[in-house]
Amino acid sequence: MTKTHLTAASLLLGPLLLLTGVLLRARFPFFFPDQLAAYDVHPALITTAYSAFAVGTIALCPAVLHLAGLDRTAALGGALTIVGLFARTFHAGVDHLAFQLVDVRGLVPATDAVAASYTGFHVFHYTSFAIMLGWPLLALGAHRAGVLGAPGALALALTAALPLGVLKGTTPLSIVAAAGLAAAFVPLGIRTLRSAPRPSSRSLARAAALAAALGALAYVSSLG
Repeated sequence: MTKTHLTAASLLLGPLLLLTGVLLRARFPFFFPDQLAAYDVHPALITTAYSAFAVGTIALCPAVLHLAGLDRTAALGGALTIVGLFARTFHAGVDHLAFQLVDVRGLVPATDAVAASYTGFHVFHYTSFAIMLGWPLLALGAHRAGVLGAPGALALALTAALPLGVLKGTTPLSIVAAAGLAAAFVPLGIRTLRSAPRPSSRSLARAAALAAALGALAYVSSLG
């Protein structure tokens, strides 16, 4: 697998996973008490939704880093976007802990605990601007470099509207933002994949062996 294949996979999988997570929790109200209540009744569905969103957030990083290399505007936008993606990953950890509190302590105590600590200090309070500014700058840089046309750049810039924070549900704007990201990145991912060199049989075998090894390591990591 080459860098081009990795970039293409990121462009394709990241947006689709994010959009999946957004759509899976769309039926439930937006704010944290309702998200916790939804988990209490539908734990598998909410876990899947939040997991897809979290994995999609991480999967976007190679694509963002690739676009960040286009020009100075894209570099600044990419740096800010990566900081914002790190913040989303932090929020995903808090989301997970809150859901575990529902399992361990019950819905009402978990909701009370989240409400009492929701405005507590953490350093990522200071990074909210990064994700909102980063996507538009990245879109502008990609457009100036000729990688995205005007419609694609506008769709990518819409990603800045995706809500940021702990236990955030889905709004119509969330769907628009996630769909915009997919509309910008998925066609680019397809073009990037088509431009990649065709892997040889030996390369495919090495990639399969690497995937198996990583899968085994992931399983072992889950035991700790």
